Amino acid sequence: MSVITVDNISKRYIIDHKKGKGGTTLRDMLAENVKSLFGRKKETTDSGLEHEEFWALQDVSFSIQQGDRVGIVGHNGAGKSTLLKILSKIIEPTSGSVRIKGRVASLLEVGTGFHPELTGRENIFLNGSLLGMSRSEIKKQFDAIVDFAGVEKFLDTPVKRYSSGMYVRLGFAISAHLDPEIMIVDEVLAVGDAEFQKKSLGKMRDNSASGRTILFVSHNLTAVQALCNKALYFEKGRLLEDGETNQVIGNYLSKVSKTKLVRQWDTPEEAPGNDKVRIRRIELVPDMREGQTHIDVRTPMRVRFEFWNMMEQANLNLSLHLNSLTGECIFNVGTQSKSYSKGLLAGECEIPGYFLNDGSYTISVMIVKDTVTPLFNMEEGITFDIEDYREGIAWYGKWPGYVRPQFPFVMQSLEQGVPIK
Repeated sequence: MSVITVDNISKRYIIDHKKGKGGTTLRDMLAENVKSLFGRKKETTDSGLEHEEFWALQDVSFSIQQGDRVGIVGHNGAGKSTLLKILSKIIEPTSGSVRIKGRVASLLEVGTGFHPELTGRENIFLNGSLLGMSRSEIKKQFDAIVDFAGVEKFLDTPVKRYSSGMYVRLGFAISAHLDPEIMIVDEVLAVGDAEFQKKSLGKMRDNSASGRTILFVSHNLTAVQALCNKALYFEKGRLLEDGETNQVIGNYLSKVSKTKLVRQWDTPEEAPGNDKVRIRRIELVPDMREGQTHIDVRTPMRVRFEFWNMMEQANLNLSLHLNSLTGECIFNVGTQSKSYSKGLLAGECEIPGYFLNDGSYTISVMIVKDTVTPLFNMEEGITFDIEDYREGIAWYGKWPGYVRPQFPFVMQSLEQGVPIK
């Protein structure tokens, strides 16, 4: 039985921009031309007010059956949160229709449905009432909600004094225990700690086993795969795929992994650099396993770098930096400094599998003379993503750290009388 039927919905926003007294500048014209490439239109009224048209969702249709656990994946800005707000009846679609059978509990952002001046206790009863439950029904679940959220000590404190983690724990506990037929959860679980994430995923799985329907938005694809039996893949407001979770996520990662892993310039004249050195090519070469479509934590990689040396004779070496997307340097390695004649030079660095954690990274390469003088630094030469992979592990929270090595690490009972070697 379909409990959610979405038929050809679209959501349009009109963004107003007041034109300045100085009129349209060259920068304004360039920005408008770029936006027109993405389907955004602007109209100008007689009063000089510009109206920018932006479609957050376009022609989306799907149906969800009772008991389905549906993961919704896609980049930021793909339309996922807009869809959930429409399903939660927070906003109306511009066109199309939505039919929902059953009570809906939504947890879309920190503090959803809470009154900041009310205590945790009062907000539990308020949320239950909003879900259409009687006071006696709420009382039956009250102790379980408080225990799950772990906020007993602060139960009679106004929630405006709660931390974001406490907000999320209480909000999720209320949504999960007050018997909604449909539960909608956005990325807010990322605010909670690893223990709470694991407990929340288990609770949603238990709810689904009792016939409840779950919609779950998360960038943690491992959690989506662990919980959901179906998935929806959105991009730029359109639903690209609707199907079995592993297949949809595999196709999503395949598309994401098509990020260009090689940059090349054919002649020194067009290449970045200076009168001493110029870059010819930088490339990341992953050693994929059979059937593998994207880089994950198991994947060994090689970084290849080629450049033109424009000097007749120079002592040169390469310095490679691997950085997180937020700028932290994970490691820096360099080649030995040697004397090279004018011509094309190359270097290669191997990064083993089971070394880097999942996440987004950039590679920068610097050409150095006499071990101390940087000649040219190619910042963010390559940007790439590493996806998670776990086997035989039941915990699905974010694995901490930037590296994830597999060092020898054993444990045994001392009663065996055999020391660990």
